[in-house]
Amino acid sequence: MSPNEEVRETVAAFPARAMAATLDRAESFADGAALPPLWHWFHCLKLYPMAEAGADGHQALGPFLPDLGLPRRMWAGGRFTFHRPLTIGAEVTRQSQVLNVAQKEGRSGPIAFVTVAHRWSDAAGPVIDEEQDIVYRRADAPPGATQPAPGDETLSRTLTAGPVLLFRYSALTFNGHRIHYDRDFCAAEGYDGLVVHGPLLATLLLDLLRVEGGRLPSRFSFRAMAPVTADTPFTLCARIEGETARLWVRRQDGIQAMDATATLA
Repeated sequence: MSPNEEVRETVAAFPARAMAATLDRAESFADGAALPPLWHWFHCLKLYPMAEAGADGHQALGPFLPDLGLPRRMWAGGRFTFHRPLTIGAEVTRQSQVLNVAQKEGRSGPIAFVTVAHRWSDAAGPVIDEEQDIVYRRADAPPGATQPAPGDETLSRTLTAGPVLLFRYSALTFNGHRIHYDRDFCAAEGYDGLVVHGPLLATLLLDLLRVEGGRLPSRFSFRAMAPVTADTPFTLCARIEGETARLWVRRQDGIQAMDATATLA
Protein backbone atom coordinates (compact mmCIF):
# COMPACT_ATOMS: atom_id res chain seq x y z
CA MET A 1 0.00 0.00 0.00
CA SER A 2 1.48 3.34 -1.04
CA PRO A 3 0.79 5.66 1.92
CA ASN A 4 -0.63 9.17 1.69
CA GLU A 5 0.09 9.67 5.37
CA GLU A 6 2.56 8.05 7.76
CA VAL A 7 2.91 8.34 11.54
CA ARG A 8 5.52 6.60 13.71
CA GLU A 9 5.59 6.12 17.46
CA THR A 10 7.05 4.11 20.31
CA VAL A 11 4.06 2.52 22.06
CA ALA A 12 3.98 3.92 25.59
CA ALA A 13 2.23 2.30 28.55
CA PHE A 14 0.37 5.41 29.72
CA PRO A 15 -2.62 5.29 27.30
CA ALA A 16 -3.40 1.65 28.12
CA ARG A 17 -3.05 2.31 31.85
CA ALA A 18 -5.30 5.35 31.50
CA MET A 19 -7.94 3.35 29.61
CA ALA A 20 -7.81 0.58 32.23
CA ALA A 21 -8.34 3.19 34.96
CA THR A 22 -11.23 4.66 32.97
CA LEU A 23 -12.86 1.23 32.89
CA ASP A 24 -12.16 0.74 36.65
CA ARG A 25 -9.76 -2.10 35.93
CA ALA A 26 -6.74 -3.16 37.96
CA GLU A 27 -4.86 -4.20 34.79
CA SER A 28 -1.30 -2.96 34.48
CA PHE A 29 0.71 -2.81 31.27
CA ALA A 30 4.45 -3.46 31.61
CA ASP A 31 6.97 -3.25 28.78
CA GLY A 32 6.19 -5.94 26.21
CA ALA A 33 2.56 -6.37 27.30
CA ALA A 34 -0.02 -6.88 24.56
CA LEU A 35 -2.69 -4.23 24.04
CA PRO A 36 -6.32 -5.39 24.00
CA PRO A 37 -8.05 -5.25 20.60
CA LEU A 38 -8.75 -1.71 19.29
CA TRP A 39 -6.60 -0.07 21.96
CA HIS A 40 -4.18 0.68 19.11
CA TRP A 41 -6.41 3.73 18.49
CA PHE A 42 -4.58 5.50 21.34
CA HIS A 43 -1.37 5.52 19.29
CA CYS A 44 0.04 7.07 16.09
CA LEU A 45 -2.47 9.89 16.39
CA LYS A 46 -2.43 12.60 13.75
CA LEU A 47 -1.75 15.85 15.64
CA TYR A 48 -2.91 19.13 14.17
CA PRO A 49 -2.76 22.70 15.49
CA MET A 50 -5.86 24.55 16.67
CA ALA A 51 -5.62 26.73 13.57
CA GLU A 52 -6.45 23.63 11.50
CA ALA A 53 -9.53 22.63 13.54
CA GLY A 54 -12.88 22.92 11.77
CA ALA A 55 -16.10 24.33 13.22
CA ASP A 56 -17.11 20.87 14.46
CA GLY A 57 -13.79 20.30 16.26
CA HIS A 58 -12.49 17.77 13.72
CA GLN A 59 -9.40 18.58 11.70
CA ALA A 60 -10.56 20.66 8.75
CA LEU A 61 -11.02 18.67 5.55
CA GLY A 62 -8.13 18.45 3.10
CA PRO A 63 -5.50 17.65 2.08
CA PHE A 64 -5.85 14.05 3.35
CA LEU A 65 -9.63 13.64 3.71
CA PRO A 66 -11.51 15.20 0.78
CA ASP A 67 -13.93 18.13 1.13
CA LEU A 68 -17.15 16.93 -0.50
CA GLY A 69 -19.36 19.88 0.43
CA LEU A 70 -21.10 17.87 3.17
CA PRO A 71 -20.09 19.24 6.59
CA ARG A 72 -21.31 16.53 8.98
CA ARG A 73 -18.70 13.78 9.24
CA MET A 74 -18.78 10.66 11.43
CA TRP A 75 -17.20 7.23 11.67
CA ALA A 76 -19.73 4.76 10.19
CA GLY A 77 -17.89 1.46 10.63
CA GLY A 78 -14.72 -0.47 10.04
CA ARG A 79 -13.04 -3.79 9.30
CA PHE A 80 -9.91 -5.22 10.93
CA THR A 81 -7.46 -8.07 10.57
CA PHE A 82 -5.37 -8.63 13.72
CA HIS A 83 -2.14 -10.35 12.70
CA ARG A 84 -0.48 -9.96 16.12
CA PRO A 85 -1.09 -7.85 19.22
CA LEU A 86 0.47 -4.41 19.38
CA THR A 87 2.84 -4.38 22.35
CA ILE A 88 4.09 -1.80 24.84
CA GLY A 89 7.54 -0.55 23.85
CA ALA A 90 7.28 -1.51 20.16
CA GLU A 91 8.27 0.92 17.43
CA VAL A 92 5.12 1.10 15.32
CA THR A 93 4.26 2.76 12.01
CA ARG A 94 0.78 3.58 10.73
CA GLN A 95 0.54 4.07 6.96
CA SER A 96 -2.76 5.46 5.67
CA GLN A 97 -4.43 6.21 2.36
CA VAL A 98 -7.90 7.02 1.04
CA LEU A 99 -9.11 3.93 -0.80
CA ASN A 100 -12.47 5.02 -2.14
CA VAL A 101 -14.93 7.94 -2.29
CA ALA A 102 -18.57 7.13 -3.09
CA GLN A 103 -21.26 9.82 -3.39
CA LYS A 104 -24.95 9.10 -3.80
CA GLU A 105 -28.44 10.38 -3.09
CA GLY A 106 -29.95 8.85 0.04
CA ARG A 107 -33.40 9.03 1.59
CA SER A 108 -32.32 12.09 3.57
CA GLY A 109 -30.49 13.81 0.70
CA PRO A 110 -26.90 13.69 -0.56
CA ILE A 111 -24.55 11.39 1.32
CA ALA A 112 -20.97 10.23 0.79
CA PHE A 113 -18.79 7.45 2.12
CA VAL A 114 -15.00 7.67 2.28
CA THR A 115 -13.00 4.51 2.98
CA VAL A 116 -9.57 4.95 4.55
CA ALA A 117 -7.05 2.10 4.91
CA HIS A 118 -4.53 1.96 7.74
CA ARG A 119 -1.68 -0.55 7.92
CA TRP A 120 0.02 -0.89 11.29
CA SER A 121 3.43 -2.56 11.40
CA ASP A 122 6.43 -3.00 13.68
CA ALA A 123 9.92 -4.38 13.21
CA ALA A 124 8.53 -7.90 12.72
CA GLY A 125 6.05 -6.91 10.02
CA PRO A 126 2.28 -6.26 9.77
CA VAL A 127 0.36 -6.02 13.04
CA ILE A 128 -3.11 -4.72 12.09
CA ASP A 129 -4.81 -4.06 8.75
CA GLU A 130 -7.73 -1.67 9.14
CA GLU A 131 -10.34 -0.09 6.90
CA GLN A 132 -12.36 2.83 8.22
CA ASP A 133 -15.66 4.01 6.70
CA ILE A 134 -16.46 7.70 7.20
CA VAL A 135 -19.91 9.05 6.32
CA TYR A 136 -20.45 12.65 5.16
CA ARG A 137 -23.91 14.21 5.40
CA ARG A 138 -25.45 17.65 4.95
CA ALA A 139 -25.74 19.95 7.98
CA ASP A 140 -29.53 19.55 8.32
CA ALA A 141 -29.68 15.80 7.62
CA PRO A 142 -32.48 14.13 9.62
CA PRO A 143 -31.89 11.06 11.79
CA GLY A 144 -31.67 7.76 9.96
CA ALA A 145 -34.08 4.85 10.27
CA THR A 146 -33.75 2.58 13.30
CA GLN A 147 -34.47 -1.08 14.02
CA PRO A 148 -34.99 -3.22 17.14
CA ALA A 149 -31.95 -4.99 18.55
CA PRO A 150 -31.76 -8.78 18.90
CA GLY A 151 -32.40 -10.30 22.31
CA ASP A 152 -30.67 -13.68 22.05
CA GLU A 153 -27.28 -12.75 23.54
CA THR A 154 -25.32 -15.21 25.66
CA LEU A 155 -22.91 -12.57 26.99
CA SER A 156 -23.94 -9.10 28.08
CA ARG A 157 -22.91 -6.09 30.12
CA THR A 158 -25.07 -3.04 30.82
CA LEU A 159 -23.41 0.26 31.54
CA THR A 160 -23.77 4.02 31.26
CA ALA A 161 -21.21 6.35 29.72
CA GLY A 162 -21.16 9.70 31.47
CA PRO A 163 -19.50 12.94 30.38
CA VAL A 164 -16.26 12.18 32.23
CA LEU A 165 -15.82 8.83 30.44
CA LEU A 166 -16.48 10.55 27.10
CA PHE A 167 -13.98 13.27 27.97
CA ARG A 168 -11.30 10.73 28.86
CA TYR A 169 -11.82 8.73 25.67
CA SER A 170 -11.74 11.90 23.55
CA ALA A 171 -8.49 12.89 25.26
CA LEU A 172 -6.91 9.46 24.75
CA THR A 173 -7.77 9.49 21.03
CA PHE A 174 -7.12 13.23 20.44
CA ASN A 175 -10.72 13.53 19.24
CA GLY A 176 -11.98 17.11 19.21
CA HIS A 177 -15.42 16.38 17.72
CA ARG A 178 -17.86 18.61 19.61
CA ILE A 179 -20.69 16.05 19.68
CA HIS A 180 -18.85 14.33 22.55
CA TYR A 181 -18.61 17.32 24.92
CA ASP A 182 -20.61 20.34 23.67
CA ARG A 183 -24.31 19.99 24.55
CA ASP A 184 -25.36 23.08 22.58
CA PHE A 185 -23.58 21.75 19.49
CA CYS A 186 -25.30 18.38 19.96
CA ALA A 187 -28.71 20.03 20.20
CA ALA A 188 -28.03 22.03 17.02
CA GLU A 189 -27.23 18.75 15.22
CA GLY A 190 -30.42 17.10 16.48
CA TYR A 191 -29.07 14.94 19.32
CA ASP A 192 -30.77 14.78 22.72
CA GLY A 193 -27.47 14.61 24.62
CA LEU A 194 -23.73 14.11 24.29
CA VAL A 195 -22.97 11.32 21.81
CA VAL A 196 -20.99 8.24 22.86
CA HIS A 197 -18.13 7.61 20.42
CA GLY A 198 -18.76 4.83 17.90
CA PRO A 199 -15.17 3.60 18.27
CA LEU A 200 -15.65 3.47 22.05
CA LEU A 201 -18.72 1.26 21.62
CA ALA A 202 -16.77 -1.02 19.27
CA THR A 203 -13.91 -1.17 21.77
CA LEU A 204 -16.31 -2.05 24.58
CA LEU A 205 -17.84 -4.85 22.49
CA LEU A 206 -14.43 -6.46 22.08
CA ASP A 207 -13.76 -5.83 25.77
CA LEU A 208 -16.92 -7.85 26.52
CA LEU A 209 -15.65 -10.64 24.25
CA ARG A 210 -12.20 -10.59 25.90
CA VAL A 211 -13.24 -10.26 29.57
CA GLU A 212 -16.59 -12.06 29.84
CA GLY A 213 -16.06 -14.39 26.87
CA GLY A 214 -12.35 -15.11 27.25
CA ARG A 215 -11.82 -14.83 23.48
CA LEU A 216 -9.84 -12.57 21.14
CA PRO A 217 -10.66 -11.76 17.51
CA SER A 218 -8.51 -12.44 14.47
CA ARG A 219 -10.95 -10.43 12.35
CA PHE A 220 -13.57 -7.89 13.33
CA SER A 221 -16.06 -5.61 11.59
CA PHE A 222 -18.60 -3.17 12.96
CA ARG A 223 -21.30 -0.83 11.66
CA ALA A 224 -22.83 2.09 13.56
CA MET A 225 -26.62 2.09 13.28
CA ALA A 226 -28.00 4.66 15.76
CA PRO A 227 -26.49 7.05 18.32
CA VAL A 228 -26.11 6.32 22.03
CA THR A 229 -26.20 9.36 24.28
CA ALA A 230 -24.41 9.99 27.56
CA ASP A 231 -26.07 9.11 30.87
CA THR A 232 -28.42 6.65 29.11
CA PRO A 233 -27.91 2.93 29.89
CA PHE A 234 -27.04 0.61 27.02
CA THR A 235 -26.20 -3.09 26.83
CA LEU A 236 -23.20 -4.69 25.16
CA CYS A 237 -24.30 -8.04 23.72
CA ALA A 238 -22.56 -11.03 22.18
CA ARG A 239 -23.43 -14.51 21.01
CA ILE A 240 -20.53 -16.92 20.37
CA GLU A 241 -21.15 -19.73 17.92
CA GLY A 242 -18.08 -21.89 17.33
CA GLU A 243 -15.29 -19.74 15.92
CA THR A 244 -17.43 -16.69 15.23
CA ALA A 245 -19.21 -14.15 17.38
CA ARG A 246 -22.10 -11.82 16.67
CA LEU A 247 -21.94 -8.63 18.73
CA TRP A 248 -24.26 -5.68 19.07
CA VAL A 249 -25.19 -2.70 21.24
CA ARG A 250 -28.79 -2.40 22.44
CA ARG A 251 -30.02 0.96 23.67
CA GLN A 252 -32.32 1.32 26.66
CA ASP A 253 -35.26 1.84 24.26
CA GLY A 254 -34.51 -1.47 22.50
CA ILE A 255 -33.01 0.11 19.38
CA GLN A 256 -29.87 -1.46 17.91
CA ALA A 257 -27.02 1.07 18.01
CA MET A 258 -24.22 -1.07 16.57
CA ASP A 259 -23.84 -4.38 14.74
CA ALA A 260 -20.56 -6.31 14.64
CA THR A 261 -19.06 -9.70 13.83
CA ALA A 262 -15.80 -11.31 14.89
CA THR A 263 -13.80 -14.31 13.75
CA LEU A 264 -12.19 -15.73 16.85
CA ALA A 265 -8.50 -16.44 17.24
